[in-house]
Amino acid sequence: MHNPLRPALPLRLVDAPPAPSSTTPQAIIRVEDLSIVFDVPRGQVIAVDRVSLAVMPGEFVSLVGPSGCGKSTLLNAMAGLEQPFEGLVTVAGESMLGPRPDVGMVFQQPHLFPWKSVRRNIAHGPRALGKSKAEALRIADDLIEMIGLTKFANAYPHTLSGGMQQRVAIARALANQPRVLLMDEPFGALDAQTRAVMQDNLLELRGRINATIVFVTHDIDEAILLSDRVLIMSAGPGRILRDLSVGLPRPRSSAILTDPAYLALKRDCLDLIRSEGRKAFEQMETVA
Repeated sequence: MHNPLRPALPLRLVDAPPAPSSTTPQAIIRVEDLSIVFDVPRGQVIAVDRVSLAVMPGEFVSLVGPSGCGKSTLLNAMAGLEQPFEGLVTVAGESMLGPRPDVGMVFQQPHLFPWKSVRRNIAHGPRALGKSKAEALRIADDLIEMIGLTKFANAYPHTLSGGMQQRVAIARALANQPRVLLMDEPFGALDAQTRAVMQDNLLELRGRINATIVFVTHDIDEAILLSDRVLIMSAGPGRILRDLSVGLPRPRSSAILTDPAYLALKRDCLDLIRSEGRKAFEQMETVA
């Protein structure tokens, strides 16, 4: 039912696929007609506008679009950190009313506990869920080996590089064996060389974990390299403009950056994002 308090919006036609029906089989993440509205001094701002999408188990889906288009807000709704103004978000058939242990989250900054070692940072989640200390540390040790930081198991966060800290943050998010891993620009604060290494690490890690991943990024190369699908969002209020299937074979490496199929897909993405970026800039000028 339409909410009578919903701010009126101008009609804008977008090139988007039909919204998935409620009978779409096997989707682990389902977003149905989602709108998120924030209160501001002048009234209300629509951050996400009537978004519908479905993500299947094991998929890697990236969200890209101009700054302020609602990518992170949409991801936060999937994590249960933002509640809908209208619509519904479900993971594994259950409404996301708040954070859950089967939905892991990685942010742009690692947010590690500075007083805990790498090993105990990763063991924190399993301990919070009631696992014994021995079992939690066993899980941590397995993940530390997986991310290649065995020599740093007892190190503290301030002694690690930015890339190493982010690897620990990813391992900590995986410690509760989540069905879904949500990643909000996790490599955005890293230098280009470290970012490339982290992308390779994530590609390798993805082949060893059983999790569905939704990934927010501004980097088109990163989105195509990592993803099965790339969802391009409009300038605010955020809507899904295009759902692009990557279709490049796995396993992947940076060698695909010169593949003709990759270059064609990148060109399509950039054309859309540049158009939306201009709209976002025009909107900011209008507000100013």
